[in-house]
Amino acid sequence: MSLDQFFATRISRMIASEIRELLKLLDQPDVISFAGGIPDPAMFPAAAFRDAMTRALSDGQQAQSLQYSTSEGYPPLRRWIADHMRGLGIDCDEDNIQITSGSQQALDYLGKLFLSPCDTALVGWPTYLGALGAFNAYEPEFDRLDPNGNRSANDFRAQAEAKGGRVKFAYLSPDFANPTGVTLTRTERENILQLAEDLDCAVIEDAAYQSLRYEGEPVPPILALEYARKGDIEACRTIYCGSFSKTLSPGLRVGWVCAARSVIDRLVLLKQAGDLHTPTLNQVAIAEVAANGFDDHIAALCRHYSHRRDRMLAALERHMPPGVSWTRPEGGMFVWLTLPKGMDGADLLQHALKTERVAFVPGAAFYADGSGRNSMRLNFSSPDPMQIEEGITRLGRVLRDCSTGGQSS
Repeated sequence: MSLDQFFATRISRMIASEIRELLKLLDQPDVISFAGGIPDPAMFPAAAFRDAMTRALSDGQQAQSLQYSTSEGYPPLRRWIADHMRGLGIDCDEDNIQITSGSQQALDYLGKLFLSPCDTALVGWPTYLGALGAFNAYEPEFDRLDPNGNRSANDFRAQAEAKGGRVKFAYLSPDFANPTGVTLTRTERENILQLAEDLDCAVIEDAAYQSLRYEGEPVPPILALEYARKGDIEACRTIYCGSFSKTLSPGLRVGWVCAARSVIDRLVLLKQAGDLHTPTLNQVAIAEVAANGFDDHIAALCRHYSHRRDRMLAALERHMPPGVSWTRPEGGMFVWLTLPKGMDGADLLQHALKTERVAFVPGAAFYADGSGRNSMRLNFSSPDPMQIEEGITRLGRVLRDCSTGGQSS
């Protein structure tokens, strides 16, 4: 007997993450991996977390730290986040904050909250693979989000209606996006806001990398731009998803949503039905570490990662063959390569692993329609500078070999 026949229809749309599978390669010491969006563990504030955990488990504190907590999240952490959001130009209080088990859980909950089968989600082309996976479970259609304003709201609306639903939200990561590293201009962010107003849909702003800026002038978050227009977060349609995974610790799984209370109230219900609350001890530790040195830690991270980004960009200039182009991110963790037409990133990966022991993520995984096969994502935050130089040298050899017929595309 097999239970497969009883699975819900949505299961057919859920596939294994290529990135999670590639992360298994990190255990192979001879592979240089540019695959995962992995922070450098040397930069984790381990001593600060050790001290925070010790205090959280001390006499008088352990009852709170090891006990059930509110579904909304640990109040001191929510207050710290609200203050952080005010520093970004978004006047809110702790009632506008929902703590989640990483921003990935936030994306899953928002997909569940907004999407009915056949509704449309507007996403980048390419976009974050984890968002596609989270939304896919709720059986939506996807359409290509255009930050340049070249498509009208009526066009998006008509396409959505033809597919049997309506546009529910636009999802994007406006700062140093995963996978491209591209940052949207203020004008492009305003275009997205105007499109959402015209469509009367939500905007989901994935801000996982926003703190990791290495050069250039910061651009206000989309939620801040909307708040400046409307003067009240309760009137805003933008939902901001933040995370401590790329700044303090991915393993503690603490993220947040900042939004109007009408959204937060419903996310609380989803949280209660899902996992009751994010682990209290983790929230207590994050709250203390953030309160006692977040800005200084971010400054150190930016110095550390900017050096690795510069090493990767310089290595690409030296070792990439003609016909390959790449983004030059102002922050974040990723560089996006576009290959000559006819090359296939998935085929290249197999060849690269076999001949040069170097890994990356093929680009098609980041496209809702599976296109973009002649592209790849490279991570520069995890490998050290020597690995970056050697790995890009190896990758250059792979691309030259393939471009001269060493591997069919």
